[in-house]
Amino acid sequence: MSSKSAGRVKRNHMRYRGRHELNVVPMIDMMVILVFFLIFSAVFTRTSILELNFPAANAAVPDLPKGLQLEVVVRQAVIDVTDRNQGVLKSLPNTPAGYDVRGLSEYLLLVKSKYQDRQDASVLLEPDVSYDTLVHVMDAVRVYVPKEKAGTQTELFPEVSVGDAPT
Repeated sequence: MSSKSAGRVKRNHMRYRGRHELNVVPMIDMMVILVFFLIFSAVFTRTSILELNFPAANAAVPDLPKGLQLEVVVRQAVIDVTDRNQGVLKSLPNTPAGYDVRGLSEYLLLVKSKYQDRQDASVLLEPDVSYDTLVHVMDAVRVYVPKEKAGTQTELFPEVSVGDAPT
């Protein structure tokens, strides 16, 4: 024979069987709120996309009209501004702070003043040049931003192609 309290526990256990399940409704409510928040906060993020013109692997270089064929060759110790037909136009050796991207941008402003109709340029890199350097050089080739007027900029060569530097 079992005691009275054991019988009472047994009856209560049978009465409340299946009622000890996890309530997932508050968790679903929180997930809906989080998804709503993420969707509407993603609208306010700014992403900028820069289109690059990569040369095809088997495509030949098209015949360009006579004139400037601008190439910016980035090497470990120097940035060379070259014309594909004439050779090196200007060499910008590294400064103690790194690559002379500011000097490159100022020189390209002079080149743009002589060849105003040109829109394209090639940036050629040695294999060990960092991605950060590539981005800074591409920005210097695309636009010129004067130091004293940080809000204004002048378009230089917006159609940038990227490739490997000649050895």
